[in-house]
Amino acid sequence: MSIVFERPPLWQRLLPLLRGFDWLLLLAVSLLAGAGLMAMYSSGYDHGTRFVDHGRNMMLAAGILFVVAQIPPQRLMSLAPPLYVLGVTLLVAVALFGITKKGAQRWINVGVVIQPSELLKIATPLMLAWWFQQREGHKRRMDFVVAFILLAVPVGLIMKQPDLGTALLVMSAGLAVIFFAGLSWKLVIPPVLAGALAIVLIVAYEPQICADGVRWPVLHDYQQQRICTLLDPARDPLGKGFHILQGMIAIGSGGVYGKGFMQGTQTHLEFIPERTTDFIFAAFSEEFGLAGNLALIAGFIFLITRGMVIAAEASTLFSRLLAAGITSIFFTYAFVNMGMVSGILPVVGVPLPFISYGGTAMVTLGLGLGLLMSVAKARRSAQT
Repeated sequence: MSIVFERPPLWQRLLPLLRGFDWLLLLAVSLLAGAGLMAMYSSGYDHGTRFVDHGRNMMLAAGILFVVAQIPPQRLMSLAPPLYVLGVTLLVAVALFGITKKGAQRWINVGVVIQPSELLKIATPLMLAWWFQQREGHKRRMDFVVAFILLAVPVGLIMKQPDLGTALLVMSAGLAVIFFAGLSWKLVIPPVLAGALAIVLIVAYEPQICADGVRWPVLHDYQQQRICTLLDPARDPLGKGFHILQGMIAIGSGGVYGKGFMQGTQTHLEFIPERTTDFIFAAFSEEFGLAGNLALIAGFIFLITRGMVIAAEASTLFSRLLAAGITSIFFTYAFVNMGMVSGILPVVGVPLPFISYGGTAMVTLGLGLGLLMSVAKARRSAQT
């Protein structure tokens, strides 16, 4: 007599892998992804297969989220130094013999063409969280100096490419880790005040410092032009100021409730440049208005708040700092994109998370969400 064991269905075999998932975090991401699919269908319906590709990219990101969530934080911590070293090495290789496109040297061919700076969005906060975990309980001032050096190396190499948007994202994640590691407010307030003073001076003396022939130190010419265009987009309405002006027109024309789904005239008459990528927020605003924008912003606040709750409840210093750093990336993505489209920040080429088209950015978002989910799962496993 033989005993036959019935194989359980797939959903029962996957159930143990889903235990410990933070369902509030998944809810926030699902709501934003739904808004992204609607916005992409409307703004990209005449852009070939962009809507289908956007959905495929989301599925890929979901798969990455699921896989990375199964890796415990202890294992992630051991991967931090080699990932950081690999990323910095690739950035150096890009500087030496990288591929140049449209005046920027950001890519390298390693069998396939990749953009190594994307890896540093995750590797940098991982490395900094690892660094402070090693010094838990006896942090000294020199430890923070080393942390700033670890952050400055990739940021400097990315700025040199030049890629201000990615450098800003890497820097925000790194600074968040350093701040939550215990950086004194005495060291935070002076640079913030200096930055505020610089902004006031730039606005006050804009005609003089943005005059033809005037060159600013540190910044590339195109970066200087973006700042000057932000201060006065009407100086070149059909050139450098076109993006900002059309974005502001589209947002304003949406009114309170918007023109309706698929009814955006600025969008479908192709006045909005990059309407499926960096400026998709303008297309969304035109069709869904202020009410839609408030709902979208509420979704991002929900996501960021949940990320910070996961960070606060994490069981180790490494997990806490990693979760805070990753959450800061989502905040910076959303804040900078909405700010630049609305005309309150320079145009720096940062996509809107889950809304803008882009496979590389979506993979990075899925990886970041997977790290957050790993931290949440580890805490719940420890509790049970």
